[in-house]
Amino acid sequence: MLASPGMLHHLLPPPHLAFAVPHAGPGTPHHALLPLSRLRGHLAPLAYASSRRVRRRASGTTVRASVGEVAPPAPGAVSEEASTSGPTKFSMKIPVGDRHILVETGHIGRQASASVMVTDGETIVYSSVCLADTPNDPSDFFPMSVHYQERLSAAGRTSGGFFKREGRAKDHEVLVCRLIDRPLRPTMPKGFYYETQILSWVFSYDGIHSPDCLAVTAAGIAMALSEVPNKQTIAGVRIGMVNDQFVVNPTTEQMEDSELDLVMAGTDSAILMIEGYCDFLTEEKLLQAVETGQVAIREICKAIDGLVQKCGKKKMVDAIDLPPPELYRHVEDISGDELVKALQIKEKILRRKALSALEGKVITILSEQGYVAKDEPSGASENLADIIEEEDEDEVIVDGEVDEGDVHIKPVSRKPPRQLFSEVDVKLVFKEVSSKFLRRRIVEGGKRSDGRSPHELRPINSQCRLLPRAHGSALFTRGETQALAVVTLGDYQMAQRIDNLVDTEESKSFYLQYTFPPSSVGEVGRIGAPNRREIGHGMLAERALEPILPPEEDFPYTIRVESTITESNGSSSMASVCGGCLALQDAGVPIKCPVAGIAMGLVLDTLEFGGDGMPLILSDITGSEDASGDMDFKVAGNENGISAFQMDIKVVGITLPIMEQALLQARDGRKHILNEMSKCSPPPAKVLSLYAPLIHVMKVKPNKVNLIIGSGGKTIKSIIEETGVDAIDTGDDGTVKITARDLSSLEKSKTIIANLTMVPKVGEIYRNCEIKSIAPYGAFVEIAPGREGLCHISELSSSWLAKAEDAFKVGDRIDVKLIEVRNSF
Repeated sequence: MLASPGMLHHLLPPPHLAFAVPHAGPGTPHHALLPLSRLRGHLAPLAYASSRRVRRRASGTTVRASVGEVAPPAPGAVSEEASTSGPTKFSMKIPVGDRHILVETGHIGRQASASVMVTDGETIVYSSVCLADTPNDPSDFFPMSVHYQERLSAAGRTSGGFFKREGRAKDHEVLVCRLIDRPLRPTMPKGFYYETQILSWVFSYDGIHSPDCLAVTAAGIAMALSEVPNKQTIAGVRIGMVNDQFVVNPTTEQMEDSELDLVMAGTDSAILMIEGYCDFLTEEKLLQAVETGQVAIREICKAIDGLVQKCGKKKMVDAIDLPPPELYRHVEDISGDELVKALQIKEKILRRKALSALEGKVITILSEQGYVAKDEPSGASENLADIIEEEDEDEVIVDGEVDEGDVHIKPVSRKPPRQLFSEVDVKLVFKEVSSKFLRRRIVEGGKRSDGRSPHELRPINSQCRLLPRAHGSALFTRGETQALAVVTLGDYQMAQRIDNLVDTEESKSFYLQYTFPPSSVGEVGRIGAPNRREIGHGMLAERALEPILPPEEDFPYTIRVESTITESNGSSSMASVCGGCLALQDAGVPIKCPVAGIAMGLVLDTLEFGGDGMPLILSDITGSEDASGDMDFKVAGNENGISAFQMDIKVVGITLPIMEQALLQARDGRKHILNEMSKCSPPPAKVLSLYAPLIHVMKVKPNKVNLIIGSGGKTIKSIIEETGVDAIDTGDDGTVKITARDLSSLEKSKTIIANLTMVPKVGEIYRNCEIKSIAPYGAFVEIAPGREGLCHISELSSSWLAKAEDAFKVGDRIDVKLIEVRNSF
């Protein structure tokens, strides 16, 4: 029996199975078993023949990086380990910074399109990539989802809750999901609609090597080995700066002393994603750090490419389904001048409505012309059947309707079939054409949709003291983007608790929560728990503001910032930074300096749109410029340095010179914003609100803390009840924090605690002390709450007393002087 190439593709067993090959030599077994990996070299053109719509995948490719293996491969070399009882395993040792990661493949997660295990030290991250069997409907958004989870068992722990298994993703895990998603998405080709899922788990954590960047690299390896037709391989690293020296993938101990926390990902030639936080580093230092990271990423990507050549899957390039080129011409011809006029409308809502109406008009005209087949994929119109009443070459079927067995045929002269376009494809092409026209207007005319030049910022307005009962509030407006920031001050009980694998801190006393309601863009939508975008934007704004906060010793409050986006037309996270900074000042937080944030955009290939070919950087981008541009680069800081930055790229090709230009232009923008913020009216109050709690910190000797707490907490509870304070918090180091709503209750508790923990001094006089009990040899006097001393009968009077009861009774008050301390009183 002969098999066609397509049939043979379906008949071939997975790579880990043995394949029976006839063996004709005398004195040999009837069949010899060969691993399919050895046979595949001769059959590769047949075995990997794939269909565009129907995919039948062989078993998945698995990669694992580990240490301590027997005979690991040399750095950069791929080692192949064949097994008669299992799949072939490949391994590779990749240098990263001052150490190596070891990559293995072929033995875990074999049913996935690709799966990866990467180990650094004793930290192990597992990632897998899987695809749907059939494509989704065409869309302008690649259907890819990323899930990352840190198993507590990785560190020998388990959940402290009633349910002992991991539940929904924690904020930290969501942030790592975004780190993985953002650099991978630009490498995905347009027109690939197979749903793709990336799953990552931390299976082992040594407390030394962070798993987040490892997860980015693991996902990049898995995607490179899979059938997904991504354009380039990506990898991720972290850059720290210790003692003014850049460190690639620093340990957790090194990060405690680092002035920089930079996570970046890219290909062997370009940067795709950057996210970092620092204590006002200069642009020059930041660029040096990025350059260091790019060198490390380049070496990792080259090593991964070698692994892909050895054991990667054939890419599904035939599954890419792009709209027909003719459709672009039709859309441009119909929209034309009307599209140019619509893109010049300054108001976002009016512009959106005009574009939506024009899109509908394009679809209607194409439908009337017979070009649009609704809910059908684009392609040449096919005749239902080649049926004719007479054998005449000039008569063919152009339209057929099957209805209960009847076929209605209209014979016409044979002509080339008319191209039919789906309505979905028309919408996708209209969006691309709109983006193209917008870019051309910016490059050729030097004007953006709202009439600004590339370097110009939108009008800025800000005001504080908006909400009378809030501890601090500010409304920051930049163009059609507006953020209402509110600050709430509280004690330790208001701190955000942390329960994840990598954080050593149990809580944090400063956090920012970002909310993006659908009303901010004039739409109706879901309201509920924060989505991934809200969590990511909130963390970016939080880290941008963190360096300006005073030390906890100087300002012992827990600070919560809420940023609600009331209007949005781009750069809402940076508006949260500006509004949050003003609200902090309005709440009386003694910040070190004001900060501001700005989002930068990019048109990379200006030559295509009538420019000189040089990249064009846009300052303070709007939502449409973000969607149509090639970059979204958010930068926050003061006039002299950067505190937070985040860059997302939509095309491959962002280089260091482009980054340098963007950073310098962003610095000019920040200075302008800070100057406008200084004109805030009304200005920040810069004093504590009347409604904010009062917190007093006092120090006592550590061995006196138990006196404040008392047996079973009895003493501390009685102090709270007696004085009316909100809370009293004690630390093992002798720190005592008192939280009160008014000054009088605060002063009362301070006095009681001071008396409880005082250290009596010889020679000190204590006045109005109560006699608590009387003995034959003297009176016991309370010089402070719970602190009693004996006043001997010989000291009670200048004259002789037979008994103390002769002169005093319980409850009397006298002045005493301390003359001696015994038994560690």
